[in-house]
Amino acid sequence: MRESVLRALQETRCVSGQELGEKLRISRTAVWKYVNELRRLGYQIDSSPRRGYSLTRSADLLLPEEVGAGLETRFLGKRILHHAEVTSTQDIAEELARAGAEEGLVVIAEGQTRGRGRKGRGWESPAGGGVYLSIVLRPDLIPSLLIQIPLIAGVAVVRAVRQAAPLEPALNWPNNIIIGGRKAGGVLTEMSCEIDGVNYIVLGIGVNINTPMSLIPEPTRGIATSLAAECGRHVSRVKFVQKLLSEFETLYSEFLKSGFARIREEWKSANCTLGGRVRVTDGEDEIEGEALDIDREGFLLVRKENGDVRRIITGDVTLCA
Repeated sequence: MRESVLRALQETRCVSGQELGEKLRISRTAVWKYVNELRRLGYQIDSSPRRGYSLTRSADLLLPEEVGAGLETRFLGKRILHHAEVTSTQDIAEELARAGAEEGLVVIAEGQTRGRGRKGRGWESPAGGGVYLSIVLRPDLIPSLLIQIPLIAGVAVVRAVRQAAPLEPALNWPNNIIIGGRKAGGVLTEMSCEIDGVNYIVLGIGVNINTPMSLIPEPTRGIATSLAAECGRHVSRVKFVQKLLSEFETLYSEFLKSGFARIREEWKSANCTLGGRVRVTDGEDEIEGEALDIDREGFLLVRKENGDVRRIITGDVTLCA
């Protein structure tokens, strides 16, 4: 009902409590209760005896009623769980996936206390302008194809950034979103699978939208950026999430129907890895060479100094100067 009250306020310049109550079939007391709840969330709602209620400023929150209002998807994000702060959206989404949550469920948080990236590394997730979300997926895939999911998600992020801000992001294999030579976001996939099939995937996406760099601790601050820092203006997080979910659903559906081939070409057109000299580190194993391509499965091909071509299945890729 809070969602219905908010939408009614968004659609009308001024509306009385009685009119709202009649439209939504609730009492004026209930209207007052939901209006005050919205005010506590950060919405500025003016009221006067003669004019009624008017919404004068929206809260910068990724509430389900905000994201869902303009979301053009078939199944992704039809159920959104919003939290002010969590340890990690991955933790919550994975617990729900284990309990049987439907494909397309999205968990969003304003901040994370223990956000994480690949290989258990921390991901700085301060409240105040980032997008931190996790999506439950249940694809009918063999596990060997799962490397393609973060690459597909990366393409979706690129598309969403282009629509939300005048920026041209790049992709660094396998999961980093780069803008202006600095990291603006990343993708994480965690899963439960059998030898011949996938039980579920939890896809995590984190992007610095309006995140003040002062909230990012050193030394991460020196290599991080945000959309707002790069384009010099505030960027709508709601619009970004709407575009991200829409673009990912489109790409994911294409992938399940037609495979990875066309999306692979789009990833390559947006990448900043191929053609350059890279250092790949995986534990104690480290190699340097030229990043040649990603193969049909999505793995990185690196040509070493001796001419041998190494197929990189996992590892951290650093662009060499």
